[in-house]
Amino acid sequence: MILREDLEKLEYEKLSPYATKSAETKGRKILEDKDEVRTEFQRDRDRIIHSKALRRLMHKTQVFLAPEGDHFRTRLTHTLEVSQIARTIARALSLNEDLTEAIALGHDLGHTPFGHNGEDFLNQKHPGGFSHNVQSLRVVDVLEKNHSGRTMNLTDEVRDGIVNHSGSAMPYTLEGQIVKFSDRIAYINHDIDDAIRGGIISENDIPKECIEHIGYDHRSRINFLVKDIIKASDGKDMIYQSDEAFKYMNILRDYMFEAVYRNPIVKQNAELEKIQTLIFSLYDYFMQHPEELPAELQELSKKDGLNEVVKDFVAGMTDRYAINLYGELFVPAGWKLRR
Repeated sequence: MILREDLEKLEYEKLSPYATKSAETKGRKILEDKDEVRTEFQRDRDRIIHSKALRRLMHKTQVFLAPEGDHFRTRLTHTLEVSQIARTIARALSLNEDLTEAIALGHDLGHTPFGHNGEDFLNQKHPGGFSHNVQSLRVVDVLEKNHSGRTMNLTDEVRDGIVNHSGSAMPYTLEGQIVKFSDRIAYINHDIDDAIRGGIISENDIPKECIEHIGYDHRSRINFLVKDIIKASDGKDMIYQSDEAFKYMNILRDYMFEAVYRNPIVKQNAELEKIQTLIFSLYDYFMQHPEELPAELQELSKKDGLNEVVKDFVAGMTDRYAINLYGELFVPAGWKLRR
């Protein structure tokens, strides 16, 4: 039988000197007894996998609003793709794959319904503003609880990787830095794939210089970018991307904003107005009717304030739950019977 202590010893024998060792974790906010079989980072990964917040990502928009088709990405499939890319890089660099996977699986737990549009509108509405990476940390620290009322209580390394996967700050572990790069690799390339599938762009529309340098299809582009990070970071105490890859990634990102993310076919003004109305209306309703919030959020509001927990409630909704709840609250019952 292989026990936790054996796994911890293997990390010292097999992993890079720059890898984060589970035996050296900075620990958890609330002290816990160690597990007999799993390392601390394996426990974090398992807690995230079994969380309600991760399951909800299955019904949250990635880019396309209510796409017709089963093959478009959701926030959950994006998370899985980030995890796969990040684990490949971590394994090649002999870094801690368990820590990398835990951060990748948890990085988007705080995302709103309706993708970044929902995030933008909630940021406008909530007095304290809204960032999905900060909300992801709040999910694992405060909101996600088991039946006994215990929070996820993750290790500091995983928490740092989650909150710093987005924005200007860099995670202090190399494993967290891998996830930050992997998130960008994943979303740019799978959004291109979805946009082609949706008929928004074609392979021939992608900037020719990018195709020539980093690949002619989805598979080859990801393969190039992953290997680039592995080569640039090998033996280093930070994660790097070559100047060439960085340049063409930025060109691709700029192209996607112009051709897809701001495309009126993808983001129709009428649909965005509906989402804004929905987010604003739900937020205002629960500010005026706090007694209708879930009991645990009503209790939490005594400590954190009503605005904060209303934001938590709206951010935690799936697309379909938000739409159905809006219908229940604001659409007269008789209207629903009309066809």
